[in-house]
Amino acid sequence: MKKIARQGTFTQPFSRRDFLSTSLKAGAAAFTTGLFPKLSVNAQKPDNILFIIADDLRPLLGCYGYPQMHTPNIDALAQRGTLFNRAYCQYPLCNPSRTSILTGLRPETTRTLSNSAIFREEFPNIVTLPQHFKAHSYHTQSVGKVFHRQDEKDDPASWSVPSWTKSAYYKREELPTWQALDIKDDELPDGKTAKRTVEVLKEIQNAQFFLAVGFYRPHLPFYAPKKYYEFYENKNFNLPSPSSLPQGTPAAVSSKLGEASNFQDVPDSGPLSDAKALELIRAYAASVSYVDAQVGRVLNQLDALRLTERTVIVFAGDHGFHLGEQGKWGKNTLFETSLRSPLIVSVPRQTHQDVKTDALVELVDIYPTLCDTCRLPTPSQLEGLSLMPIIQQPARPWKTAAFSQTGNANSIRTERYRYTEWGHKGWLGIELYDYEADLNETVNVAHLPENAKLVAALSKQLHAGWQAALPNKTEYTSAKQTLPWDINSDGIVDSHDLVLVSENYGTKNPAHPKIDVNKDGSVDIIDLLIVAVHFGESGDLAAPPTHTKILPQHLSLVDGWITEARLADDGSHIFRLGVAALENLLSNAAPQKTALLPNYPNPFNPETWIPYDLAEDVEVHIHIHNLKGESIRELSLGFQTAGTYRTRTRAAYWDGRNSTGEPVASGVYLYTLQAGKTKIARQMVLLK
Repeated sequence: MKKIARQGTFTQPFSRRDFLSTSLKAGAAAFTTGLFPKLSVNAQKPDNILFIIADDLRPLLGCYGYPQMHTPNIDALAQRGTLFNRAYCQYPLCNPSRTSILTGLRPETTRTLSNSAIFREEFPNIVTLPQHFKAHSYHTQSVGKVFHRQDEKDDPASWSVPSWTKSAYYKREELPTWQALDIKDDELPDGKTAKRTVEVLKEIQNAQFFLAVGFYRPHLPFYAPKKYYEFYENKNFNLPSPSSLPQGTPAAVSSKLGEASNFQDVPDSGPLSDAKALELIRAYAASVSYVDAQVGRVLNQLDALRLTERTVIVFAGDHGFHLGEQGKWGKNTLFETSLRSPLIVSVPRQTHQDVKTDALVELVDIYPTLCDTCRLPTPSQLEGLSLMPIIQQPARPWKTAAFSQTGNANSIRTERYRYTEWGHKGWLGIELYDYEADLNETVNVAHLPENAKLVAALSKQLHAGWQAALPNKTEYTSAKQTLPWDINSDGIVDSHDLVLVSENYGTKNPAHPKIDVNKDGSVDIIDLLIVAVHFGESGDLAAPPTHTKILPQHLSLVDGWITEARLADDGSHIFRLGVAALENLLSNAAPQKTALLPNYPNPFNPETWIPYDLAEDVEVHIHIHNLKGESIRELSLGFQTAGTYRTRTRAAYWDGRNSTGEPVASGVYLYTLQAGKTKIARQMVLLK
């Protein structure tokens, strides 16, 4: 494969201020403007994220064409979203796969090639998927097994609060592979995880959240309440075919039975008897149904809290799992059964629902997809591709190959073939499987003379790397959409659109018909607030979000808009979101000089906010004196980055008390701002 340059750090491609400037987004959804009366508008909140991952789950689900499986909740999720028939992990082992999903980077880049590796030790500055959302003002939280390394607390940098987990550790050699237990769901770790998730959703329902939920099952041992085993008492399952390694596999391909042999009821080497094989398959199916029930509890709570319609839901397995195919009972192989994972994505208001696509996709694509669904900037270093173009147009052409690896081999899955090289350039052996002729991978045809040219072409494709397998940009560029809040229709919602609205207050027949955004017959502050909420959005859904800032010549206008909005505020959602958006724009503007501004919000209030602008990063101190020059109070604000500090949440706060905590008398006071070498003085009047 093509080697990727490695560095000891990964940095965000945007400054902190750039991140903050796009923190308030309302997603790509249409704003239902016709329903909003004047001064009572329910603005579309930015979409939440619910990311659910199951351990060792292969696509053995009803929605994937297995009617004998009892998985009604996951099946229902697929009906309102997009099911990816051919989604592949990048490494068929828990830690490497989860690290790839959550960093958006491939295992060869993070060098996470085992369950014991910790990506932070070598690359401490990687920005994970939840960490990226956290930087954009999302509340991020983890329940259950999300990252593999539970002793590392699920990577603290990723989460707003400490992760919640319940251990599922077992001494394998002392236990059987499966048990039908006479217990309730919540007596096992996954039931506890579902219960805690239901509680967390209630706690964070009013926040903009990224919630990750990880279930341990159907990972071995297959322990579940016996009621889930009862689903399969009279169900027929096919025995695995083949139940041994394919003909002609290289010596480098392990013949070991797999991790099931670590348990007391499975021998160290196979094959297993037909009866034992069916016993394990039914036990795996019961564990899958147990997970499905827990997923249902989470989704039902999402519905009960009325969060479903504004929550992006991703359901995935971290990799596949052999149930006797190729004589294996486990994962960590480069066969289809170990590499293929279930992946379902449900996006609020998506046009095409209950859709199955055969596009070749990879789990490393999840990170950029979620950035795209919530219109957050996609970090440039990611090594996946957003799936939103497929969700928008399921039949479009897509990747020509999916790439996977283990510690000493690399593999690609194309439309028709799987090709694998063991060792450097295949010196330990190669494998080729033709799925049109051999769906179950029974014969390695890499060394047949008639396949020599095909092998050479696939080897070239493997070494060209994942970048060469991406679709042409013209194949996945979405048609541009006309956004109702892009007033001048120039393709981007920016300060020009805000100014157009503010200049047309009260206009009955404005030159730009889109100025009356909520179509209530009048142009007013609400129309401006709606535009502000969508500031920075582009009509091109395939393009990265534009990092637009308020123009310097419009800074003074923003102050007035905020004041006007506060005076008209009726407590509805649009005012809260809109004012926050305007304050966010103001706070991240780049002032041309350091200055003190008139007190906010009321110069005659004993509780006073002192606003200021900083043209550079400096230490900031504010000293308050009386007219005699006597020191009343010193506010040491510490190191502040360049920007505007004009809003109540950012301005310096003085509570109207002196340094000993006593309220000061009414009168005139002087205050000075010391910002680096700059010193500015103003006066204020306090009336009590």
